[in-house]
Order: sequence, then C-alpha cells, then structure tokens
Amino acid sequence: MPRIRTAAALAAAAALLFTGCASSSSPASTGSAAADDTFPITITHALGETTIPSKPERVAAVGWSNQDVALALGVVPVGMDTQLWNYTGDAPLGVYEWTQDAIDKLGGEAPAIFSTADGTDFEAIADTNPDLILAAQSGLDAESYATLSEIAPVVAYPKVAWFTPWRDTITLNAKALGLSAEGDKLVSDLEADIADSTAGADFSGKTAAFFSISAADLSTVNMYTGGDARTALLGDLGFDLPQVAIDGAAGGSFYEEFSAENADKLADVDVIVTYGDGDVLPALQADPLWSTLPAVKAGAVVEIGKGDALSAAVSPTALSIPWVLPQYVPLLEKAAAKVQ
Repeated sequence: MPRIRTAAALAAAAALLFTGCASSSSPASTGSAAADDTFPITITHALGETTIPSKPERVAAVGWSNQDVALALGVVPVGMDTQLWNYTGDAPLGVYEWTQDAIDKLGGEAPAIFSTADGTDFEAIADTNPDLILAAQSGLDAESYATLSEIAPVVAYPKVAWFTPWRDTITLNAKALGLSAEGDKLVSDLEADIADSTAGADFSGKTAAFFSISAADLSTVNMYTGGDARTALLGDLGFDLPQVAIDGAAGGSFYEEFSAENADKLADVDVIVTYGDGDVLPALQADPLWSTLPAVKAGAVVEIGKGDALSAAVSPTALSIPWVLPQYVPLLEKAAAKVQ
C-alpha cells in the first residue's frame, strides 16, 4: 500500500500508501491494446505527461506494488523500492516472498533495492540506469518527480498520491511497458482468483473497513477510507463499505482519525480489520467507549499482524493478492459469522 505507517507518518504522508470501492474501476478494453502499445507511448498522470519513446528494457520501480506488476508481466526490474516495513521505520531493505518468488522464477540479475521511505534515493535509482521508472502507486511529489524525470521517463499516479486502485496500478504500468493486453488479462485473472476464494463466503450486506489501532493508546483510531487499497480490497471481497469510509474517499482522504469520544461514528462497521497481534480486541473490549461498538461486542475484529508478510499483503499487489487470499478470506469469514 502503500507504505503501511503509523498515524503520525500517515499524516505526514498525506501532505504522502480506490469512491465507495474505488478499486472497481475498469481496465481498458483488450481490443484496443495493440494500438495503444505502439511506441512512443504518452501517458498523462497527476504530475504531468510522460512520453516513453521505445519499449523499455531497464525498468525501475518506486513506491508500493509497481515492481509486482512488472514481475507479473514477465519483466524483472533493474531496481525497486524496498517493500519491507515495520512500525519503527528501521526495517531492512528487501522484498516479501511473493515478489522474491517471481524474481527467482524469472531469473536474470537480481534487482537493486533502494528506499523512498524517508526521501527518494535518487543516486541509487540513477545507478540502475533505467529507461523507465514505474510509480503508478506512490507518494511522489512534484519536486521528486521532476528530479526522477531527469534520470528516465516516470509514470506517476493518475490522480492522488497513494490512491491508485490495484487494477489501475496494473493497467497503467502495463501500458507503460507496452503490455496492455497482458495487463488486462492479469486483472481478469486476479478478479477470478478473488471470486473463487470468496465463492462460499457470507459477506454480502455486511460492512467492513481497515484500521490502524494501537492497543497501548486507544484515545484515537485511524480508519483507512474506501480510497485506500486496504479498505477497498474488502469491497472487492464482497463486503459493503461503511458510509464513513465512502465519505472519506470522496473527500480525497485515505484515512480518517476518530477519537474515543466519537466511537459512535463507527457503529455501522460490522467487521473491523486492523493491524495487531491479538492485543487489540481485548483492549477495545475493556475500553468504556470502544466496547460499545457492535463489532467489538460481537468480537468481529480481525488482527492481521504488524510488520510481517500477511500484514503487508493486505495492501493488494499483482502478486500479493493470490498469495494472501487463502489466509485472509478464512479470517474474514470467521469474523463475519459473528456479526449480529
């Protein structure tokens, strides 16, 4: 997802990792892909217009999930942003297993790993000598985009930083690679994976949203809106999104902060999904205000870890979706069964 960050870092990122369920945007039709992929290709995005003169051979990726699109389409990046994270910001550079598996399968030279978490490492990116930089899901600002554009053509996000639905991340990056038809098929295949994994689930008519909740400090909680990949994925899986998540996305926010005194504003969230290692639900149930929420009363709270692969995979990418579904959907089914 964007990067997965603490509330303080989220606030800074917003200045920084899908309305309703914005991830439902449709890919371009496969029928026009061949014409669209005739180079040079020009792509208009939030930070300008990028022309890619010829089919790229050395691709770098910054931000979240862009490298997984390239890999899913058979292209091993020469360089990519680190995908590992934790809540202290001191995570090592590296990638998760779904990305590494694709790199190993495709073979070739291992990508250089750099970081844009605390400022773009322009030198490291330049050292990879790319002829294209993918950043369709990223937090690039205008200054960073301009600097990167001196290195190679950059494909930035279509509208808002860290607000690109996974489908659009695939189709936009695929177009830049000259692989639009393959990108459309990838989207269709992932939609089929989602449909298969949720065929027996009873999510219809139930609302769910994704949160960042600290058991150590329940004075406020953060809810990711429908414009953020994490909550939007819940919509893809068959849940309805609560009105607060829809309204937040319509306002261009990818997360909203709620104080304990305003806990009642989240009363229409049937299933709460949050980072946590089993400590969040007991803390919420012991709190005089949060314990009044129907989801908390019912125990319909899913904690997906913090800093491990599962907690990262719920920010959907072209490669993490099939990896995470067999683990994520059963957890959600168990919680949804508690909704009264």
